Amino acid sequence: MIKTIWLSTTGTLRGQGDKEVLTGRNDLIMKKTRKQIICMGGGGFLMEPKNPLLDLYILGQSPKKKPKICFVNTAKGDSSDTIKSFLSHFKKFKCEPSYLSLFKPPIGNLESFVLKKDIIYVGGGNTRNLLVLWKEWGLDRILKKAWESGIVLSGVSAGSICWFEEGVTDSIPGKLTPLKCLGFLKGSNCPHYDGEKERRPSYHRLLRQRKIKNGYAADDGVAIHFIHDLFAHVVSSRPLGRAYKVGLQKGKVVEDSIVPTYLGNT
Repeated sequence: MIKTIWLSTTGTLRGQGDKEVLTGRNDLIMKKTRKQIICMGGGGFLMEPKNPLLDLYILGQSPKKKPKICFVNTAKGDSSDTIKSFLSHFKKFKCEPSYLSLFKPPIGNLESFVLKKDIIYVGGGNTRNLLVLWKEWGLDRILKKAWESGIVLSGVSAGSICWFEEGVTDSIPGKLTPLKCLGFLKGSNCPHYDGEKERRPSYHRLLRQRKIKNGYAADDGVAIHFIHDLFAHVVSSRPLGRAYKVGLQKGKVVEDSIVPTYLGNT
């Protein structure tokens, strides 16, 4: 069962064809310290190097005119090629790009380094390895402190899954499995919902088997924006991209299809 939800730019959700109205909780959004997490199902500078709409959207969520954005590439083992691509891409925009390596830490005090940034951008790769290394270095605790202080957290694929309680991951070669994550956001997450053919059926199967909690899925090119750990709105770099609220109801998987704001029209 799929129900389409149309999203207004104010963060209000209107259920199409029914009487349901869900608000974006603007009372919380207006708090002084604005905790934000932006979760991309796919896209960004690696998947869409000629389409910077999602990356520009992330930059725009910082109140700073020239935000300091830091790339965390742990899930790909701090690949030098990926880091070079990030720096080259973001140098085109009004920001100060940098990166954090856990294999070659920039300084001994990681907390001091992270808390001086305005935006954290987490790349894709192996989510399980990312979580193990973050916990070993205490970066999970530092990132939570950063989030609570108003630093924008964002990421794609593994960098989306990691913020939730659980996620659908390909960290184990050959199959998609559930993974316990950081739990900054409630529920589960599945990226690449339209980009990898096994993602949707695997998420549905895990939900039916009650091996994963209800949650959110996002197509490639789609970002779900959470403010104060609550769903706020969805944006897309592609006209036909969708996000979904997915859950088990009376033994059946139900998808609420959320129509995002297409950034190409803004």
